[in-house]
Amino acid sequence: MFSFFKKKPKPVETPAAEPLASQPADIPAAAPATSQATPLATPVIPEAPLAAPEIPTPPPISATVEQPARKQSWTERLKAGLSKTRDKLGKSLAGLFGGGKIDEELYEELETVLLTADMGMDATVHLLQDVRERVSLKGLKDGSELKGALKDSLNDLIHPLEKPLDVSGKKPFVIMMAGVNGAGKTTSIGKLAKYYQQQGKSVLLAAGDTFRAAAREQLMAWGERNNVTVIAQQGGDAAAVCFDAIQAATARGIDIVLADTAGRLPTQLHLMEEIKKVKRVIQKALPEAPHEIILVLDANIGQNAISQVKVFDDALGLTGLILTKLDGTAKGGVIAAIAKQRPIPLRFVGVGESIDDLRPFNSKDYVDALFD
Repeated sequence: MFSFFKKKPKPVETPAAEPLASQPADIPAAAPATSQATPLATPVIPEAPLAAPEIPTPPPISATVEQPARKQSWTERLKAGLSKTRDKLGKSLAGLFGGGKIDEELYEELETVLLTADMGMDATVHLLQDVRERVSLKGLKDGSELKGALKDSLNDLIHPLEKPLDVSGKKPFVIMMAGVNGAGKTTSIGKLAKYYQQQGKSVLLAAGDTFRAAAREQLMAWGERNNVTVIAQQGGDAAAVCFDAIQAATARGIDIVLADTAGRLPTQLHLMEEIKKVKRVIQKALPEAPHEIILVLDANIGQNAISQVKVFDDALGLTGLILTKLDGTAKGGVIAAIAKQRPIPLRFVGVGESIDDLRPFNSKDYVDALFD
């Protein structure tokens, strides 16, 4: 080791190299050391650019993040929900709208298609007569022009059902919900609670379906999910639960009360009498209540929905309807039947299980989703 220092007796740079490692602060003062350090640093610098090209990996990551963030619009969800009804109509109407002469044979085929789509006899007769008048008035000759006439006619028929529910002016605004078991009544209440919360309204739920223990538990689960108070009694009287809920809502300054009731068939006359009692007790709790009485209908039952509407309307005096499960049936044409036979406002339609899949009814969106 001593002989090594003898080989380089004079190099003053050797002590200068030691400060390079031990005293980095002196590096600027040593010019030769900088020139010797450069060749050592240069091989290290190229390695940084070699790693840099691998950084472009993030673009695929950001692309993956954007895909789930993209949410379908309501129109897209409505169109997807009505796909079964549209496919059924589309296959049948494709030939009619494909061209050719507008004659009696074509009208007969159109009648069959409308009846198959569960629009009912009354609505079908009305639509055919209206389409004939439009064809005559506009001088339409070709079958391809028939589609526009049918769309306009159907929109005119169901448009009177498009009356959004106005909950302003009353506090609490009491909505009484009715319907048969399995129609989606309790689920619709949970979705309505979320819908009104998003509008800045405070909501309280009344678990008035005391006949079915699972209904109370289901409603309480919705209450926890939406952070909403649920008034419930174990095995209590439905009317008493609704009475207590309205008293609590009044005391707490709640905006909206959604009152559930027991599901019942229209043929169960003794149960229909009980639901009338619930309405009377609600009126005792708040003289002008219930401000809205909504019947929840399952779209899968088709024309049977008309029977339910008539019986519940005669018993309670319905002010609104909710049509659920439009995404699971090819019977979406029942809206036309309701519009013709018992035109009660269709407040909301449901096209899926998501909490956002219950929205106010819009006739134009519905017709567009049905045909296009």
